[in-house]
Amino acid sequence: MNFDRKNLTDETLLDLYKRILKPRLIEEKMLILIRQGKVSKWFSGIGQEAISVGVTAVLDRDEYILSMHRNLGVFTGRDIPLYRLFSQWQGKANGFTKGRDRSFHFGTQQYKIIGMISHLGPQLGVADGIALANKLKKNGKITAVFTGEGATSEGDFHEALNIASVWELPVMFVIENNGYGLSTPTNEQYRCENLADKGKGYGMESYIIDGNNILEVYNLLSELKISMIEKPRPVLLEFKTFRMRGHEEASGTKYVPQELMDLWALKDPVENYRSFLKENGILTEDFDATLRSEIKKEIDESLAITNAEPEIEATLSEELNDLFKIFNPELINPSQDTEKIRFIDAISTSLRQSMERHDNLVIMGQDIAEYGGAFKITDGFVAQFGKERVINTPICESAVVSAGMGLSINGYKAIVEMQFADFVSTGFNPIVNLLAKSHYRWLENADVVVRMPCGGGTQAGPFHSQTNEAWFTKTPGLKVVYPAFPYDAKGLLNASINDPNPVLFFEHKQLYRSVYQEVPKDYYTLPLGKAALLKEGKEVSIIAFGAAVHWALDTLASNPEISADLLDLRTLQPLDTEAIFASVKKTGRVIIYQEDSMFGGIASDISAMIMEECFKYLDAPVKRVASLDTPIPFTKALEDQYLPKGRFEKDLLTLLAY
Repeated sequence: MNFDRKNLTDETLLDLYKRILKPRLIEEKMLILIRQGKVSKWFSGIGQEAISVGVTAVLDRDEYILSMHRNLGVFTGRDIPLYRLFSQWQGKANGFTKGRDRSFHFGTQQYKIIGMISHLGPQLGVADGIALANKLKKNGKITAVFTGEGATSEGDFHEALNIASVWELPVMFVIENNGYGLSTPTNEQYRCENLADKGKGYGMESYIIDGNNILEVYNLLSELKISMIEKPRPVLLEFKTFRMRGHEEASGTKYVPQELMDLWALKDPVENYRSFLKENGILTEDFDATLRSEIKKEIDESLAITNAEPEIEATLSEELNDLFKIFNPELINPSQDTEKIRFIDAISTSLRQSMERHDNLVIMGQDIAEYGGAFKITDGFVAQFGKERVINTPICESAVVSAGMGLSINGYKAIVEMQFADFVSTGFNPIVNLLAKSHYRWLENADVVVRMPCGGGTQAGPFHSQTNEAWFTKTPGLKVVYPAFPYDAKGLLNASINDPNPVLFFEHKQLYRSVYQEVPKDYYTLPLGKAALLKEGKEVSIIAFGAAVHWALDTLASNPEISADLLDLRTLQPLDTEAIFASVKKTGRVIIYQEDSMFGGIASDISAMIMEECFKYLDAPVKRVASLDTPIPFTKALEDQYLPKGRFEKDLLTLLAY
């Protein structure tokens, strides 16, 4: 192996040796512990240390690194106390996830490291968001993100590279090409000769680097970093290396030809660098022995701390309280100066006033800049706030949602507009696995609002008319808001943007230009989790949200003899169960009205809660009214049949006659 020291001092060369030796000695200890049954699982990076160590050594301590399973050198390179790492791996309180996640599935703002989720790809988009925040701050900082050759097949990889290239984001995309994705060799993963070639398709410069040569890694990245600061842009780095252990220890390496193992054993990044230093009189046997002794002592002492630490005891209140970042919102009362505006105007005004209120708020979405969005909600925003804060995105919902998470990590608020709520399916993974779980896993909140234009009645068919709120009300860690009136839409959207937790904000398209209301001109907020009692009666409780609220009002207007409570939920998560139960206990009959299809909708959960909590108050079975259990069709006759509007009055009267 050819090591070129260039102009590096002996001190720097020895520092790199210390950095590369430490993770190797920790790994060797971990392999002993796993054989002893003291560690449940381990993802080894033996043979790949030069990449993690080199990248970390080049970046400043306040520059974010997004790491993966085999990047122990990132964590040791940032000098995280070893006892905290050992506690993390053993699921103890001194770790970073309170026993809620394992290995390197965590992040730490203190050390500017953001760990992976098992779905791999989304962290590439998170790196885009972090880098975008750096670019907005004009702080000259670089972001590095790791991935393996297997994850380059995921759509998130391509989306993230495309965004970074289009937006000229200073991101180092680090591919550790170690030959196998678990047991699948690279010739079954991709057909291009080198993964670095994929950069060409995105107009991105790329490099192939010997991932086992610490000096080649360090020298090239040092030069690239200077260049990327001078001219912000992404680079794709393919590091050729090899995984000398299994995907994780239980997997073994029997699927790898022995001659391949023998070949790469000769390229060991630690031993070869050690030999180079000795041959050039930079490293002595005595210094090497002393260094190893010091590291092993640190390992043993840190393990003793972790072993003495008690096992985590389950505390119900702590588990539930850590789902969201604690937030005590300032309720800003509305003024008396109002104007009669449409639902869509209320949304636009809220966004505009929130952008004025929060200098760190960024809106991202397809066609939202000069064009003003598919519904013209952000029309004129570019002129007022600039393209830096009102950003057109490529058609890649997954990476854009992930970028929103990255913006949040790096001190910004993000609004992501789905052009239609239906399209969120291609951004589903980062919403339910990244935004929803991050605070619970490692106390990192996701200050992201995803706007969801939804709903039927416009004959737009199966891909532009869904009401898919139940996809998200099922997922712990997400807040779901669904207003029915302009007044509520403005106040609740303002509150959602203020909230540092992830919010799915549903906006029914049919209400955009059909519903008018007097709305305060000034900025105000409404509390999340509070339903609105629109009508009061004694015979029945009607529980609805979204367009179904207006359909219920029409039915009651046609049947003035019905004495009904009409409860507009407004927020689905958190749900105002207190208001629901109070109404049901008063009337003894309840009908739940939703636009979503019946099975698996939120009406089912509300019905179950009422049966559990209010059974003795009921004079009739709980009734649900919903759309058909089919996709929503296009033709008006079919859509009218699909939607529940034509069935609600009959079901309501039947319930009253029970």
